[in-house]
Order: sequence, then C-alpha cells, then structure tokens
Amino acid sequence: MTVHPVHSYWITRSGREGAIGAPDARFPYWSFTKTVIAIRALKLVERGALDLDENLSGRPYTLRQLLNHSSGLPDYTQHRAYHRAVAAGERPWTREKLLSVTLAEGMLFEPAQGWSYSNIGYMFVVDLIEAATRQPLHEVIASMICKPLDLHSIRLARTPEDFHHLHWEAARGYDPNWVYHRCLTGTAQDAARLLHALMTGDLLQPATLRQMLATIPLGGALEGRPWVACGYALGLMSGAVQQAGAAVGHSGGGPFSVNAVYHFPDARDPVTVASFTDGTAEGIAEFAAARLAVTR
Repeated sequence: MTVHPVHSYWITRSGREGAIGAPDARFPYWSFTKTVIAIRALKLVERGALDLDENLSGRPYTLRQLLNHSSGLPDYTQHRAYHRAVAAGERPWTREKLLSVTLAEGMLFEPAQGWSYSNIGYMFVVDLIEAATRQPLHEVIASMICKPLDLHSIRLARTPEDFHHLHWEAARGYDPNWVYHRCLTGTAQDAARLLHALMTGDLLQPATLRQMLATIPLGGALEGRPWVACGYALGLMSGAVQQAGAAVGHSGGGPFSVNAVYHFPDARDPVTVASFTDGTAEGIAEFAAARLAVTR
C-alpha cells in the first residue's frame, strides 16, 4: 500500500493555527489558482471594469458563466493527446493548437443550459483580467492580493525553472505552461490564509462575496472522495463532506501531486484547511482536510 504524506495548515476564525508536515515547503496550487483568478475578476467587477452578466464581445457567454463553468466550452484535459504530450515531456502546445484541438467539435451546449468543467474558460478569464488591468496576471495577483495579505510565498509559475524548488521531486520535470489558465505555487500556510481571508470578508465586498458563493448544485456522493453533496460557485467548489459538513474552496491536481483548500463553516470554530500530497487522487487531500476540520 502506497503511503502519501500529507502536508497541511489550518487556521480558525478565532485565530488558532497549526501545521502538519513541512510548513515551509512550496507546492503547486493547480486548480486552487482558479479561486484566485475568480477573486481578481470579481474585484474588477466591483470597480466596474468587468461585468458579470453581459455577453462578452463577439461571444455567446458571460463572465459569470466562465467562472461557474456553465459557458458550454469544452476542456483540453478530455483529450488523450494532451495527456500523452505532457507525459512525454513535450513542449507545451501553442495557444492556437490548444484551441484548435479543444474547440474542434464546437461548444458542448448553449450557455447556461448545462455544466461542464473547462480550463479553457478560465484561460479566457485571465485574458479579460489582463486586458482590463493592462498588467500581466502575476503582477495583478502580487499587487492586489498577495501584498495586502502578506502572502510572501505565492508566485505564479511561468517557466519550468519556477517548479525546480517545489517540494515534490517530480516537479522538476514539469513545464507549468501546460496549465493554460496559469498555476500558482506557494506554501500550505499561504493557501489557507488566502482562502480564509476571502471567507472572512477581507477580500471582497459582502454583496460580491454572496455572488461568488452562489452555487450550481451538481449532485451527491463521489466515489473515493468525501463529498456527499457537490456544487460549483464562482471559482469555488461548494457542497458538503462527510463529518465536517459544508465545505467551500477548491481541489486541484496535476501529474504528480494534489491538493484541497477548503473553508468549513459548520465547525464549532469555523476553520480553513489547506492539504497537499503526492499522487493523483484528489480524494486523499480532501479526506485529510475534512479530518483536520473536525479533529484539530
């Protein structure tokens, strides 16, 4: 039986904190990056620089539909050619090739008429953020989120060298440009602190946070994972897990590691947990986070 060491950090609403594993280790955040992208997009909505519900220029979907995966856009991770190329260590595809492969069969459904997870949608959200701010995403995140919260470990990986100093040895052979909506890296502590700041009202206005938390219900239990009710909000997985109750945050995974960063509001002292481990089974990190929510 393979043992997967889990590195976790937790912080409660009352200010209690704790760590398990390597507190200073840096990890890829994978799809937890989507939560940060969504926060930045919503901050631009607050400023009037972006609109949640107007159709984007020349496109049939809205920013809200990109953020909650109801746009109808397909996803490149559904294509075997993508996974073969990553496993073979090939150079990342150009944007043109990526879109040609992914959009070859068109939209999956009309916007708002279904739900399907799409990394392509978040790539387009990054385009909107960079156009509205006239800054690259790494500068936007650093100045508008990380600096105000003193999250010193968080970086946006832009080259293979940015993965060389991460905790997992397998990271040294990976090019983060295979993640087309970008991939943040950082410690478990800073991941927990970022989500905790969001959920305790330090990043968005109350009305905006309510919009972000509006959830599309997606069903019940998932095999091998702690979920008993699943849904997706704006850049947030949202539902309920065994024993810990309500859970809001995001899981993530790549070829060699997984993570789960969640806020558990039903805990006696509401807590945010970030858990990271190796392998490809997101359920391992999710179960670890849920356990900490009730046993810390």
